[in-house]
Amino acid sequence: MVAAMTPARTTASSSPLEESQAPLAVLLLGPTGSGKTALSLALGERFGGEIVSCDSVAVYRGMELGTAKPTKEERARLPHHLIDVADPDQPFTAGEYSRQARPALREIAGRNRLPIVTGGTGLYLRALTEGLFAAPERQQALRARLQCSRQRHGDSWLHRLLQRLDPASAERIHANDAAKLMRAIEVCLALRKPLSQMLGDQEKARDPLTGFRLLRIGLNPPRPALYDRLNRRCAAMFSAGLVEETRGLLHRYGPVKALDSLGYRQALRVLQESCPIEEAVAAAQQGHRNYAKRQLTWFRREPEVHWIAGFGDQPETLRLATELIQNNL
Repeated sequence: MVAAMTPARTTASSSPLEESQAPLAVLLLGPTGSGKTALSLALGERFGGEIVSCDSVAVYRGMELGTAKPTKEERARLPHHLIDVADPDQPFTAGEYSRQARPALREIAGRNRLPIVTGGTGLYLRALTEGLFAAPERQQALRARLQCSRQRHGDSWLHRLLQRLDPASAERIHANDAAKLMRAIEVCLALRKPLSQMLGDQEKARDPLTGFRLLRIGLNPPRPALYDRLNRRCAAMFSAGLVEETRGLLHRYGPVKALDSLGYRQALRVLQESCPIEEAVAAAQQGHRNYAKRQLTWFRREPEVHWIAGFGDQPETLRLATELIQNNL
């Protein structure tokens, strides 16, 4: 089932003639495990498209099993962008993603191909379409102190600290999302005011994407079936050698932030001999289910999403998505 159709919008104010002449860009969003990769490949082959990944872990080289990034065979079917563009020890922010993804979209459209942005990292998608506020630079010394305090006082310490500094941001950020909690605290301390206030002050200073008509297609498969897929996929990651892959990454790069992502975090605990592999698999499964719920909550705030109640590898989903694109070309 697809939601009632509305015209694709452009993010810039323009005349109807300018909008109709702007190239189309498809934004394929949805929770992890919903089949975005399969659908993007099918749509790309049907409409002459190229894939622009929107995944904060797939940007890293060497992180294969825990990311569910497209396989080499899948990447050979169509050109892919923003995959394997950084090493795991290189910070790759949402702002950097936007700086690389926007030119990729324009280059694809310049070749008369259809850009298909595919992924589940909501902040990256927002940076691409709306731009980000000018935030202070990362402060490694402060981050190191915060990390030490988190290890000493427990995982919930960062969230408790943010509740004192910025209750509005603490309510918005999940208590287990250490990366976002740390960044919010960092901004609060650097600017001496809450991140939520900073966001409000600089909302008008954002730099939205222009020159495209954006068609948002969202996947929302039945929750029990989605959770079953996630459970099986997590188990398969570990069976395929996720712990060994994590061991190699740890040996090469050390305990970098990228290894705090889902799957790798649990594999690290196995390597540290603090968690049996069965418990690690169960924790990763629970983490992916929780992440899927947070993704859906985030994407429901996106404007004008055409939701399809199915997986991306199902024929009916492909039919509905194909119709949406055909009606907007």
